[in-house]
Amino acid sequence: MTRRCPFSNKSNNTFIQIKPLPYKMNRGFIIILLLLINNYSHGRSTIAFANNIRIASKIPELAYAVVSSDSIYEMQVLGVRKINTKLQARFNDRFRIGSNTKAITGMLAALLVKQGKLSWSTKFFDIFPEMRTHSRKEYYNYTLLDLLTFRTRFIRYTYTDALPTKDQFKGDEQEQRYQFLQWVLQQSPVQTNGISFSNPNYVAVGLMLERISGKTYNQLVKELGQKLNIDLDIGQPNAKDITQTWGHNTSLTPEAPADNYKLNWLLSAGNINLTLPDYAKFIQLQLSGLQGRSSMLNKEEFEFMHYGAPTAAIGWFWEKDEKGRLVSYSTGNPGTFLAKVYIFKDENKAFIVLSNAQTDEADKGMDILYTELRKKYLKATLSHK
Repeated sequence: MTRRCPFSNKSNNTFIQIKPLPYKMNRGFIIILLLLINNYSHGRSTIAFANNIRIASKIPELAYAVVSSDSIYEMQVLGVRKINTKLQARFNDRFRIGSNTKAITGMLAALLVKQGKLSWSTKFFDIFPEMRTHSRKEYYNYTLLDLLTFRTRFIRYTYTDALPTKDQFKGDEQEQRYQFLQWVLQQSPVQTNGISFSNPNYVAVGLMLERISGKTYNQLVKELGQKLNIDLDIGQPNAKDITQTWGHNTSLTPEAPADNYKLNWLLSAGNINLTLPDYAKFIQLQLSGLQGRSSMLNKEEFEFMHYGAPTAAIGWFWEKDEKGRLVSYSTGNPGTFLAKVYIFKDENKAFIVLSNAQTDEADKGMDILYTELRKKYLKATLSHK
């Protein structure tokens, strides 16, 4: 399935389907989770089930919501904001959403396209001609749409990579992002089958949005938040408020407040934080838009964002599930948090699961919670239209 671009008659090519790798979980953990599922099927409440999943998965704080375009079916935050403390979970706790930031960046791009300030076919070097001379020629023709849908051959950089080093770049955060992308454009292209899940794609998009709008990415994010009446922020939640949510790494070590320069480089690819209620509002906007009930973008434009290219569209991945239901989804893992969102357009339902720990156990536990919520709230079969 491929959506036609609302602004172009150009059709999309077919790209290889990327499947996630299987989890590697220990036997004891799997047995505990199976027992929890069995208890839940015999009448345990969702809250009790979710909290048991949280405890078994060693997640300090677990948050989840089930929403439609105009309703909240469930919304809960459970546990503690920092491991081994009494900082009880609250609804105003903030979660770093990692790569789920890309959906916000994609929407900012779509709004500027709608305003006529740029187009999906605008080439990166049309906006940054001064970078062309010292860049690889393989990158010359990449467009805004290519970047947003990962149809490039950029290196697959993330915050765990050793290079480049901090001392290679100078200036403020915005200047460092510019220099970081200059470095990326000088690297040899990777071999792909048509798609490369590269964070630098969205760094390039962020720079394009800044230059075209005359505003910083932070300003664009804040303005979007004000339009939607949600509070979007940048970086670690505990950096501005020590009592806010603490992230936990693979060893469940709390992440102390710090300025993570690598995530600053990847700002438009994965460094936004927000509360569960505000995230629910953003997801409800997606559902409303997909039904043609948003004044910000029309139905075709929302569908193009979610399904406009095979596998990876604009800030969203998509597929059909085992029952043939169309689902767009996103997963964020910025090092010490996990965020998962699944949107079922035809059933007008969406599921959000957040964790302040990035471990294999947390990942698997969140998937099990999502699966049970999906069973509870989605139809057993789809009606034929």
